[in-house]
Amino acid sequence: MKRTVYLILFRGVGGKTQLPVQTLRAKLTGAGFENVATYINSGNAIVRSPLSRKKVIATIVELCRTHFAFDKAIFAPTLPEWDALIARNPFAQAATKTPKFVHAALLENTPKPEDIERVRACAVKGEALEVIEDVAYLHTPHGFGTCKMAEKFDQWIGVTNTARNWNTVLKLAELGRAAEA
Repeated sequence: MKRTVYLILFRGVGGKTQLPVQTLRAKLTGAGFENVATYINSGNAIVRSPLSRKKVIATIVELCRTHFAFDKAIFAPTLPEWDALIARNPFAQAATKTPKFVHAALLENTPKPEDIERVRACAVKGEALEVIEDVAYLHTPHGFGTCKMAEKFDQWIGVTNTARNWNTVLKLAELGRAAEA
């Protein structure tokens, strides 16, 4: 039976919302997922499963609701989808130089063009936002924390999303490849 590697990205982990990685790994393994890995305490896991994406997400949603009182969006791109996200990065050169200033946000749906433009209007010189398929790429060369475009992104983009900096994007790809074995 074919098994697929899914990168599990939890929205809104950090601060008051925590998913303890050791417990999360144990619960995911106990739910029948294989080659489970987690990466830092900010809502990232890797699993391998014969289940469809829909069933993987439903299983993890229920597990998180039951064991962690976590009830936020969960994204589950496959490893090939994640590799495509990396390959499409319009800021690849910037990501090579300073990966912490490039972010990829997975989008639940396509945002309205006017919402993208509203966010883009906050950019200062050097900053940029590009939406390609179901991913928004942000380049924040002056720092994510001081970027008004990044600050307004979640509020104004108009669709549920979860973002990772480029260092995390690459680490998750590495963990995903390891989980294929």
